[in-house]
Amino acid sequence: MSKRILITGAAGFLGSHLCDRFLKEGFYVTAMDNLITGSLKNIEHLLQNENFEFIPHDVSKFVEVPHRKTGHNGDVHYILHFASPASPIDYLKIPIQTLKVGSLGTHNLLGLAKAKGARMLIASTSEVYGDPLVHPQTEEYWGNVNPVGPRGVYDEAKRFQEAMTMAYHRYHGVETRIARIFNTYGPRMRLNDGRVLPAFIGQALRGEDLTVFGDGKQTRSFCFVDDLVEGIYKLLFSDYAEPVNLGNPDEITILEFAEEIIKLTGTKQKIIFKPLPQDDPKQRQPDISLAKKVLRWEPKISRQEGLKITYDFFRKLPHEELFKSEHRFG
Repeated sequence: MSKRILITGAAGFLGSHLCDRFLKEGFYVTAMDNLITGSLKNIEHLLQNENFEFIPHDVSKFVEVPHRKTGHNGDVHYILHFASPASPIDYLKIPIQTLKVGSLGTHNLLGLAKAKGARMLIASTSEVYGDPLVHPQTEEYWGNVNPVGPRGVYDEAKRFQEAMTMAYHRYHGVETRIARIFNTYGPRMRLNDGRVLPAFIGQALRGEDLTVFGDGKQTRSFCFVDDLVEGIYKLLFSDYAEPVNLGNPDEITILEFAEEIIKLTGTKQKIIFKPLPQDDPKQRQPDISLAKKVLRWEPKISRQEGLKITYDFFRKLPHEELFKSEHRFG
């Protein structure tokens, strides 16, 4: 029997790519998602695969994983916890659910990992660093987070998730891994998820001016999804239990990025400026020295190559999906 992996948030952007990777590696994949922000379209190509099953479920409620043949409780060898709203549009609309999936959901899955003797990797985020006072951000930096600001529901959910995970590791001996994920992009992102890359590409495709918040001097570092999935795969099978930054350190300002998108899409739109959202990070750049050392991992795909693949994906979306987009990012 192949090893079984439970992937939560499996119908989301990152979760669906992880399903692809672990099926390719010969795992039996149990995918779980309540579809509050995910979409079955992301995994519909897998539904007929005999090594894949989908369970619609909210992990904030008790989680059980039936045996694939008998229906009784079955073995689970690995858990990837990727269930969570991940963009400002989502977590500002559903703040309570965001807090619950980071706290109750993590608690439920750690309990499952303990009961099954499974290794569990959690998807943490660069947002644990808040609006950082240290640049680039290393894993030793504790962050500059506003716990009561609008973004606090996501930032603090992820910080609590890390604390809960380390508690289960230290006190119950559960094998755990923590990935601190920086800005990631690629096919299957939602055009209306509110983050800068799909927002810019969506505006360009609709013939709208590109909206830059603030003066555009704030920075981001974009990692293509295939590179990130490779990093997650290596981290899961490493012996390292402390947090590890996964991202691309190739930093760019938002204004420069807007100009890149205009050049990529061949459009003639202007760039317009709007006020910066509250607590929006001014700088984002991962220090990946630890990932290089421990995992022998670093990104391979250039932003130019990754953006072309991503633009081709968005360009083929149905007309009605293109025009239901919202325009805000974080």
